[in-house]
Amino acid sequence: MEDLKTSEAWRIFRIQAELIDGIESLNDLGPAVTIFGSARLPPDSPHYQTAVTLARKLSDASFAVITGGGPGIMEAANKGAFEGKGTSVGLNIHLPQEQSANGYQDIGLEFRYFFVRKLMFVKYCIAFVICPGGFGTIDELFEALTLVQTDRIRRFPIILMGRSYWAGLLEWMRQTMLGSGCIDASDLDLIQVCDDPEEAASIITTHYVEISKAQSGERRHM
Repeated sequence: MEDLKTSEAWRIFRIQAELIDGIESLNDLGPAVTIFGSARLPPDSPHYQTAVTLARKLSDASFAVITGGGPGIMEAANKGAFEGKGTSVGLNIHLPQEQSANGYQDIGLEFRYFFVRKLMFVKYCIAFVICPGGFGTIDELFEALTLVQTDRIRRFPIILMGRSYWAGLLEWMRQTMLGSGCIDASDLDLIQVCDDPEEAASIITTHYVEISKAQSGERRHM
């Protein structure tokens, strides 16, 4: 029993260390956009190329880009950001398969705990972009929607890239979730859908200008 208590106590210290490392590493990052997507999509996938293009546009607009740090869409987004003017960030996670850090990161952090990593995805971003992906991508999408819906975090753009990929899910949300009264119609307004990287970048840039003006006005009235 004593060994178990010691193990649990040390786990708390490891969690604390990850939090401190993440906050100290990213605290001066500036406005950032988190991009999610499948680790399994290859460089010749159109979705990979879309992620590269979007991340490059955001980076050239001086946004940092944050990803899960692995292959696939994560690599694509880090690559686009790395080739631009902004900072490319990879929040890597220890997994038994799939996850290996890509080589396009200005800042690369390693996490043992998913929930600490999830906090870092949200804490420093002004928008989420959700590219085609699997369970992990869906998890991040619905967690962001829940946090915004319940006012646990400020409202920001949650953009789904790839209309055809997300069409079935969105239809189910409208017909089944909304139709059953499990969500409100306004909850669906939290989601924006794009095919064009230029359009997605414009949505994010417009949002950042608006919140910057609002924050400036708040400071003047303090």
